[in-house]
Order: sequence, then structure tokens, then C-alpha cells
Amino acid sequence: MYKDKTFLAIIPARGGSKGLPRKNIRELCGKPLIAWSIEAGLGSKYIDEVMVTTDSEEIASIARKCGASVPFIRPEELASDTATSFDVVMHAINFYENELHKRFDYIVLLEPTSPLREKGDIDGMIEKISALEESYDAIVSVGEVHEHPSIMKKLVGNDIESYCKELIMATRRQDNEIAYFPYGVAYMVKMKTLLEEKSFYPRRTTHQLIKRYQCYEIDDIYDFLAIENILKYEWELK
Repeated sequence: MYKDKTFLAIIPARGGSKGLPRKNIRELCGKPLIAWSIEAGLGSKYIDEVMVTTDSEEIASIARKCGASVPFIRPEELASDTATSFDVVMHAINFYENELHKRFDYIVLLEPTSPLREKGDIDGMIEKISALEESYDAIVSVGEVHEHPSIMKKLVGNDIESYCKELIMATRRQDNEIAYFPYGVAYMVKMKTLLEEKSFYPRRTTHQLIKRYQCYEIDDIYDFLAIENILKYEWELK
């Protein structure tokens, strides 16, 4: 709890993954990938409960051992490639309200594929959205992209064309207006706003800037190897 507001951290982790099979429980630097997000949530001073929503009994067992709450096994229809994060989160919210009679002021979405969180990231975002709650309803972690949208291309037959023709590509990369991507360190939104706007990007959304080394998400083995080596490098620096 922070300033009389309650926070539920939801970690979605389905068993199936085409890009990297069993990625959510694949060992990353000595522990399952999902453990990094669970530990980050449990390490927060303000989060009231950390829960994992999964369709896999194996993931559920590992999550419980790591200290997360797993009050249900997610229905099969919410573990498909077409199921959205919003659908999965709403199912968890409804379960907490209808079965456990619990309601929270904020939902904190922690994606297990973004393990590069620093100790104060989550609490810093909670403090910022709380300080700005009169003007904003949500906060999203963002990082600067290094492949600028103005240089992106699309293939049309044998031709190569600008992906966004309205963007002018500067001669020097540093002359381009900085672009940002919402990496999954954390998404936080007021429960009331999430129910009304059905989005983690409601109209009144602010941001938290993350560091360069945190700008990675695991979708395939190459992302996994990159993050594994980043973690090892960060440890060496410490």
C-alpha cells in the first residue's frame, strides 16, 4: 500500500510459446525466467500482492515456490495466441473480486519477458503515478529506441520503400527526434480507468524512462542470450 492506495501485481505466464519454447521457466542466470519478475514484485515496498496467471501447472508450481500467489489455473481459451493481455488481466481481476472478494486501486502488470529491472524501478513508478494522480491515470516504462522509425523500410515487390514516408530521415542519427518504445519493466493503471477505457494506455498516461541496458524483451533465443549476457556483465560491474 502507498498513500492509502492498494496495488496488485499481475504476472502473465502461459505455458505455450512458439518463439522460445518453455521460455517463462527457462533458466536465466541460475533461476527460472519468471522468478526475476516475481522477486521484483515481492521486493517492492508498496505492492500488496504478487500473483501469477498461467494455464500451466508446472509454471504455477514454480511461481508458488518463488513466493507468488497463484489462486487459479487460467482457462485454456485465455492461453491462446489470440488472447490479449487485457483479457488475461480482466479474468484475474474478476476472480479476485468475485471469488476472493478483493479489489485494488491499481493494477501493476509485470511481464516475465522483461527481467532487467532495477531495485527501485517499480516503487519509483508507484511514487510518480501517485504524485501525479490528479493529472494521470497510468504510467508506462519506456526506453529510447536505437533503430529509429525514420530509417525503417518495407518491401513492395522488388522495391524497398520507407515504412513511414511522413518521417524525414536526418543525415545523422543523433539529429532525429528521439523515439521511445514501451518496454515491459512495468505498466501501472488505476483499476477504475482500466475498467472504463479497457487499456493499459489510457488517455492520461505518463512515463518512466528506463536505462539503455534495460531496453530488451525476450521473444526468442537471441533476445534470451542477449539478456543473459547483459545480466552477467552487470554482475561483473558490481
